[in-house]
Amino acid sequence: MFTGIIAALGKIESLHATGGDIRMTVATHDLDLSDVKLGDSVANSGVCLTVVDMTKATLSFDVSRESLERTSLGSLSSGSEINLEKALAVGDRLGGHFVSGHVDGLGKVIARQESARSVQFRFEVPAGLERYIAEKGSICIDGTSLTVNNVADNWFEVNIIPHTMQETIMSGYKIGTKVNLEVDLIARYLERLLPSGHTSGITRETLLNNGFIK
Repeated sequence: MFTGIIAALGKIESLHATGGDIRMTVATHDLDLSDVKLGDSVANSGVCLTVVDMTKATLSFDVSRESLERTSLGSLSSGSEINLEKALAVGDRLGGHFVSGHVDGLGKVIARQESARSVQFRFEVPAGLERYIAEKGSICIDGTSLTVNNVADNWFEVNIIPHTMQETIMSGYKIGTKVNLEVDLIARYLERLLPSGHTSGITRETLLNNGFIK
């Protein structure tokens, strides 16, 4: 489990094919590795991966074909920057929102414009994923916890403050950049709990009829 608060920017040091999968080694730079051990989970641009090897300045992960095909990791190369976050520990501050590190789909940057000192991004979302995204709700983009400012049928917008632009890979986003999206866990599990026939949308009436609100 993660919070979506990026701890450091890493850089892919190497990618090696191993039995059909990829062994990815990441230079961790400012990430504190003093409490990291083999078998721990680390989010790499929002993708939860297991540490299989490490040095004082690098972490290595085995990335499956499933992850390569369903996330942005498959399009990265040596030298690419990624967002890094260690797994949430009991007692840590929860500065963002609960993030599982399981990517729901790939989004795409379709607009970028300056907005005062911030930058406004518009992302296209895969069909079917938009129903989990709500205005002023939480969204995880490449492992970064963000608040949705505007949402439509197949896109949503976020405003990125200068600090976030500086501390994450978002400064490098261009039109067409593909990003890992993870929707809010609450929305996903709430839909799962509803009786069949109510998956086309969640309304106040639906919540009332099923006992979620009074």
